[in-house]
Amino acid sequence: MTGEVFVDTNILVYSRDETEPTKHAKARAWIAHLWSTRRGRLSTQVLQEFYVTVTEKLDPGLDRESARQDVRSFVTWRPVTVDASVLEAAWRVQDRYRLSWWDSLIVGAAEIAGCAYLLTEDLQTHQELGEVRVVDPFRVSPDTL
Repeated sequence: MTGEVFVDTNILVYSRDETEPTKHAKARAWIAHLWSTRRGRLSTQVLQEFYVTVTEKLDPGLDRESARQDVRSFVTWRPVTVDASVLEAAWRVQDRYRLSWWDSLIVGAAEIAGCAYLLTEDLQTHQELGEVRVVDPFRVSPDTL
């Protein structure tokens, strides 16, 4: 499998959340793989959700500066900004696949970014959403890409 990989918020969160050791290890392996292959993509929505989750919802959470450092490092992944084109794509996804609005925004951003894969546990693995294929990082290992 080749192509860029769009990473959903939950994968970034699990890479920092040690309360679920199995998911933590798998998420870290995926993130490391995407750093080394330079195939990771995400959106400003994902970065915002990540920051709020790790600083306000995790127990124990990250301190703000550590979370900000993470966000700054992921900016090198060229985050897709949620703009009019992403909204239009999300509306098409929502109407065609009947996904929630937030999932539709993620899929729409992945589509706009030209990603072949969406790394998430929130949708059905191997599901094809237009040109984007869903990959559950807790069922599929990075070396399969």
